[in-house]
Parts: sequence; structure tokens; C-alpha cells
Amino acid sequence: MRSSAIKPKATRPAAAVSLGTRDLQQQSEQAAKLLKALANPDRLLLLCHLVEREKSVAELGEVTGIAQPSLSQQLSVLRAENLVATRREGKSIFYRIEAPAVHAVLQTLYKIFCQDSAAGLSLKAVRR
Repeated sequence: MRSSAIKPKATRPAAAVSLGTRDLQQQSEQAAKLLKALANPDRLLLLCHLVEREKSVAELGEVTGIAQPSLSQQLSVLRAENLVATRREGKSIFYRIEAPAVHAVLQTLYKIFCQDSAAGLSLKAVRR
């Protein structure tokens, strides 16, 4: 006898259903642009340190250990992509995360790679 179990339909995420093809293409381009900016370990580290609060360039250099030339270059990329904003106070420049999407992505990355690292979660577990 054949099993009469009903096979579940393949479903798309709700966001994909509500967006038209053109809108979905534009959103995927924006997502790719964000992910490309986050794909550099130094930039990702800088953003991780900015999640808590804004920091000066000197503070960022101290907590990350990134040398000044590279630090300036990576902060410049983050500014150009509008992921961070700056303010000047005297001779110091302070950085803060500007894009809400950055906070959301960093929260997810933290949950996957940092929060659960004590429990042994690794990239291998993510690939399953």
C-alpha cells in the first residue's frame, strides 16, 4: 500500500512573496553590497566594536589592534558605504553604526559565531 502522507509544499520566505521581481533584484543588490562591505575581517571587527557604542579612531585602534594606515582605510570604506557615521569633537573623530541593517546582521553573526562558541558551534555546524 502507498503511503498517503502529504508532501509539504516548498515555500518561499514571506519577503520574497511580497516583492516583485524588480524589487527583489534591487534588494538583493543592496544585500550583496552590504555583505561585500562586511566580508573584510578588519571591517567586521571594527563594526563589532561599534555595536555597543560610538568610539573614537584612537579607541578603535587600541581595541582592535589594527595599525593606523589600515584602520583609516577600512573606516573610509565603511563611511563610503554609509554603514557608519562620524562626528568630530575637537581633534577626535568618533564613529558609530549608521545603518540599521548592520545591527541586524551583526546580531545574527554574533549568535552564530560568538554566543554559541562555548557550546561548540562552528562553521561546520552552520553548513548543515
